[in-house]
Amino acid sequence: MADAPRTPPLDQATRHWAFAAGAASLTPMLLQLPNVMAGTIAACAIAVAALAWRQPAHSLIRLLLAVSLVGTVLALSRFSFGRDTGCAMLAAMLAIKPSETATLRDARSLVGFALFAPFATFLLDQGPLSLALGLLATLISLLALQRFADVEAGDTSAPTLRHRLPAIGRLVAMGVPLTLAAFWLFPRMATPLWGVPERALARPGLSDSMTPGEWVDLMNDDTPTLRVRFFGAAPRQEQMYWRGPVLWQFDGRSWTQPGWYRNLPVADTEPAETRWDYEMEVESTDRRQLVALDLPLSAPAGTRLSIDHGLWAEHPQTTLGRWRVQSAPPRRYQAELPQTLRHAALELPPGYNPRTLALARQWRAEAGADDAAIVQRAMAWIRAEFAYTLDTPLLGRHAVDEFLFDYKQGFCEHFSSAFVVLMRGAGIPSRVVTGYAGGYRNPIGNYWLVRRSDAHAWAEVWLPDRGWVRVDPTAAVAPERIYDTLEDRAPGAGMFGAAGGVTPLLDMGDWLRRGWNDFVLGFNAARQQDLLKPLGMDPLGGRGLIALFGAAGGLALLWMLWLSTREPHEADPVLRAWHRMDRRYRRLGLGRESHETADDWARRVATARPDLGRDLLKLSHRFINWRYAGTRTGRLATHEQHDLVRALKAHRPRPPGERR
Repeated sequence: MADAPRTPPLDQATRHWAFAAGAASLTPMLLQLPNVMAGTIAACAIAVAALAWRQPAHSLIRLLLAVSLVGTVLALSRFSFGRDTGCAMLAAMLAIKPSETATLRDARSLVGFALFAPFATFLLDQGPLSLALGLLATLISLLALQRFADVEAGDTSAPTLRHRLPAIGRLVAMGVPLTLAAFWLFPRMATPLWGVPERALARPGLSDSMTPGEWVDLMNDDTPTLRVRFFGAAPRQEQMYWRGPVLWQFDGRSWTQPGWYRNLPVADTEPAETRWDYEMEVESTDRRQLVALDLPLSAPAGTRLSIDHGLWAEHPQTTLGRWRVQSAPPRRYQAELPQTLRHAALELPPGYNPRTLALARQWRAEAGADDAAIVQRAMAWIRAEFAYTLDTPLLGRHAVDEFLFDYKQGFCEHFSSAFVVLMRGAGIPSRVVTGYAGGYRNPIGNYWLVRRSDAHAWAEVWLPDRGWVRVDPTAAVAPERIYDTLEDRAPGAGMFGAAGGVTPLLDMGDWLRRGWNDFVLGFNAARQQDLLKPLGMDPLGGRGLIALFGAAGGLALLWMLWLSTREPHEADPVLRAWHRMDRRYRRLGLGRESHETADDWARRVATARPDLGRDLLKLSHRFINWRYAGTRTGRLATHEQHDLVRALKAHRPRPPGERR
């Protein structure tokens, strides 16, 4: 059996187009991967492109590249499988794919495989930057495919980008109306038919555990975590404590959430008269735990409250979420503490922090039964002798002892952890609360922005007749003892969200991102039902949406049919004028037949209409010379072109017998 014919080898220009499409498709994916992994894959992609710039790499080199890069990706992902690992593997394969690009068929395979990357990026991020880079990658890929088609057809010329873009624009214009109709009108379900795979690498943010000293990277991350719009009065910035995971269990090093308390009934509260009504736009976290202004009065639809007023969603938050919540500061919070909870809020691991426990017992003996006096004494001690800094040493086994008696410097994790251990040692039920503190008010959109750098930890102690009371030992540090803060490391972000350095340009950028979230990412099934509500129409049901989508889709298909049958725009002005003149003759029944040359057509017209033939023959000769025999360049050629276009436009055949 004869060997199948091979596709033609690649010339350098076509190879470069294929590589450009691969690089453009890889870029948005790399921006969403962890820095070390993205840098490794990018370095490999650059090395492979340099190696295969003129010819494909040897098969042994390709094998070594594939094995080493796959092994590196798996090692960096700690051999965990999920969305991150799958996308990283796709990026790695795309990075080494150019090494085997030798023929036109290989180039098509490279571009086709590359197009998976920008679409897979949306599994990790749905922001406007990812969309813009994905569209750019798609445009470059279409241009590359057009180049491949020209080469396969034997056209070795190199049309300019200006000449290629109209054809690409025509293809895009065909698909955009149907795409928009499907996005806005195709009936959406409240929940998808299938789940999105879990992420292998956890997103930075609040978790259900806290180890003092491990939040430095999080507190240096200015990525937005939620945007809040208040309906009515907003609390003062120092009142904005966004309650997140409540940590009860301490093993001597880390604080964690227990599993037993989540299904217990919500603790009773007596809210104060102050009410805060607000809507939170929460960035995806891949976790079920949400935050809410301390304390939420009730759980919005799709969420529930735990016994300690932690807000939990029914499903992991893999996409942007929007929640309408009401909160109020408590006048009393669980005034009666059950014995099981009291025991959990006093438990300490044996064999840790003996100096702290000795001090706590001493204070208890001196204060008697006055728990509030012990709390005030601890806060006064912190205010007088402790300092705030992010530069903290790694603490040892007795971490609380070392912090309270040796270093006396740290940030919110150290203060809250040590304070709760001290209170428990004195017999006061207490727990650690993590979340965010403060925020930045964007004056452009009049909403509050809370970043990951606003992460904070504080304490809650249980006092008789009052219940749980918030105590923030970090805020007690005297201002003159605050040495190293986030303002020193990242201007415009602070522990309490003071963003005085944020420029109007950044405000505008975040406001635009919020608009994107609201207009695109927040367009869910409920909002789709109310799509025509501004026009005074009732909410659309499933049948109404299907009917509307069918009508819009039918119009979009008619638009595609019209564009596909319409003659493409001619880039050459001389040809455009020639075809326009042909259409004028066609209206007289003398149009040029598809098999006729320009000269044959002019002679046929001269036989039928001698009054038109002489001028048409002159124009046809000029057109033939310009089209097939023209050798002039520069200004003279441009002048001749303009003169011929004017002559073709001016020639207007008239019906028989009509006087000029």
